[in-house]
Amino acid sequence: MPVIGVLALQGDVREHVRALGEAGATARPVRRLHEIEAVDGLVIPGGESTTLWKLATAFELLDPLRKLIAGGLPAFGSCAGLIMLADRLVDGIEGQQTFGGIDMTARRNAFGRQVDSFERDVTLRLDGDGDGANGYAPGTPFHAVFIRAPWVERAAPSVTVLGEDNGRIIAVRQGPLLATAFHPELTPDLRVHELFVSMVKGTS
Repeated sequence: MPVIGVLALQGDVREHVRALGEAGATARPVRRLHEIEAVDGLVIPGGESTTLWKLATAFELLDPLRKLIAGGLPAFGSCAGLIMLADRLVDGIEGQQTFGGIDMTARRNAFGRQVDSFERDVTLRLDGDGDGANGYAPGTPFHAVFIRAPWVERAAPSVTVLGEDNGRIIAVRQGPLLATAFHPELTPDLRVHELFVSMVKGTS
């Protein structure tokens, strides 16, 4: 059973730990570098991307996490986590930095501010989805929760687009890295977390 850490600087840490456990992983919050180096994969939860950047800097994690992710550590980012996995950022505050890893440009708060948050069924292209193993029929929509959500402005050819909403890219994968603009941890649907657990198993 893979051990997956949830970066416990800010955001929906407990919700991700729960979902990962139900998806077949051993999950635990991680905050220090030695804790992160001991896991097989890492989840970067939603929250506020500028706060995540500043806290990662304060905990001396920014450069080490960049190196770990560039070196092949599987990582999944939801909402602000998507921003933190983007190589390029639009509408960031002055000097804002990310962990990078996915060859894409993310736009902060692209869908609007907190009052513009919404929920909507979207279609995702997930490995194994609809094969009956997870109880979902082919093409079953995913009920996505968007909270001050970003989107992917541009993605390189090496990035696989897993989902779009009205022409905006909301879910991507590149190698061992996965990112969603929405919060799958806030729904009972485990398909995104199951995909990430399978990705971690495939690299361990």
